[in-house]
Amino acid sequence: MSYPNLEKLIEIIAVLRSENGCKWDREQTHASLKRNMLEEAYEAVDAINDNDMKHLQEELGDVLLQVVLHAQIAKEENAFDIEDVAKTLSDKLIHRHPHVFGEVKVNSTEEILENWEKLKKEEKPHRLSLMDGISKSQSALMSAQKISKKAVKAGFEWSDEESLQKCIQSEIKEFNEAKTAEEREEEFGDILFALVNLARWHKIDAEQALLKSNKKFMSRFRAMEASAVKPLSDLTLKEWDILWNQAKQIVKKY
Repeated sequence: MSYPNLEKLIEIIAVLRSENGCKWDREQTHASLKRNMLEEAYEAVDAINDNDMKHLQEELGDVLLQVVLHAQIAKEENAFDIEDVAKTLSDKLIHRHPHVFGEVKVNSTEEILENWEKLKKEEKPHRLSLMDGISKSQSALMSAQKISKKAVKAGFEWSDEESLQKCIQSEIKEFNEAKTAEEREEEFGDILFALVNLARWHKIDAEQALLKSNKKFMSRFRAMEASAVKPLSDLTLKEWDILWNQAKQIVKKY
């Protein structure tokens, strides 16, 4: 099976980066493209959340552009090229799926994940702590989820949900008792981390939950803007409350 469009894309990026190509593309580096990589990935996730396949196709293309562009830059630096990237990934996938490409027998998804983690650990013997390997670039909320899951795998877990709930209340109490701005910031972080653990306890993706709440709030706020008969800045607290309750009913219809 051939992939002429993929090969064409690789050639296009090489031309754009060439001496007779695009000045902007030639000026890009791994560092300058970091934000683009994150933004394109998030936009692809937005398309998935919206179940918009046409948009997803476009956004996956933008993610692929970042991959090919980084690979071309690395090729020019004699570090690696797109073929090396594909080989590294292929080798990893084969090694981590011995139940598909090897003789290992598994009976559940849980066993597959256990094998995955075991093989991953074998591949990275330089990681001495369970906390090693957590991305420093992802959002703090996503990092907190990863940290929590890794700690639980080692057995560091609350005995029951009640004790976790008590921990959350304790963190709120410490926040209320904080004397300085620095202490309040620290205690607020502890509240967020405890809440992330509550989400994990209930198998809730905290990042996705907050994204949905953000989207819901923005929809309700737009509904208030549309319903308001005068500038929002001129509303009284009572008028804000009325508009908000109306917006909640409007957004429920969608």
